[in-house]
Amino acid sequence: MKTSLLLACALALEAVAADAPPPLSPAHSMAEAGMVDVRTLSPRLDEDVKYAGSDNFTGAPVDGYKSAKCFLRTDAAKALARVEARLRHEGYGLRVWDCYRPARAVTAFVRWAGDLSDTSTKAGHYPNLGKDKLLGEYIAPVSGHSRGATVDLTLMHCDGARCEPLDMGTNFDFFDPLAHTADPRITPAQKASRERLLKAMAAEGFSNYPQEWWHFTLPSAVPPFIYDVPVE
Repeated sequence: MKTSLLLACALALEAVAADAPPPLSPAHSMAEAGMVDVRTLSPRLDEDVKYAGSDNFTGAPVDGYKSAKCFLRTDAAKALARVEARLRHEGYGLRVWDCYRPARAVTAFVRWAGDLSDTSTKAGHYPNLGKDKLLGEYIAPVSGHSRGATVDLTLMHCDGARCEPLDMGTNFDFFDPLAHTADPRITPAQKASRERLLKAMAAEGFSNYPQEWWHFTLPSAVPPFIYDVPVE
C-alpha cells in the first residue's frame, strides 16, 4: 500500500514536470544562444519575416523583432540551407515567414489574443472562429519557435532569378482546419505543393506540425530551454 502511494506520487510529480514550461536560457546574444543568421549560409533564401512588420495576425510589429531576419540554431540553419540548395536545383526555392521567435513575442501574442475588442485581422486570419477560441490550439503561452529549431515557410517556383510563391491553399497564420497539412478540401495542385515541401524538408530531418502546413521543426537541434534574445 505504501509502495503504491509512493509510486502514485512519483507519477504525479512527473506529470507536473512534463507540463512545466522549459527554462529560459540566460543567453544575451545570438552567439551565446548558438544561433546564426540563415542568410549567411543560404544567401538566396527569400525572407518575409511577418512579425517584424504589420502584415501579421496582430496587425502590428511584434515585441522582440527589431529586424526582419531569420535566425536558427546552427544545425537547423545548416539543414535549412541544404533544403534550399537542393530545391534550387529542382527549380524551386523557399520563403521564410518566421524562424527563431523571442519568448517576449509569444507573450505579446497571448496578450493580443486576450484583447477581444481588437478583431481588425479577423477576415484574413480567423474568419470562421471567434477570437476567444484562439488561445490554446492556435496560440500557446510557450512556442517551439523560441527554442531556435523551428521555421515557418512556403515553397516558391523559380524561373531563373525570379521566384513566385505557390498556391498552398491558405495564407500564413490562417487559423482554420483548412491549414492542416492533409486537409481533404484543398485542390490536387495545392496538395502536390504541400507534399513537395514536406518531402524536401523531411529529407533533411525536419518534421511538420500537421495542423500548420508551413511549420517545421528539426528535432535533433531542439535545446532543453527557450530564448528571449531580440531579433536584430
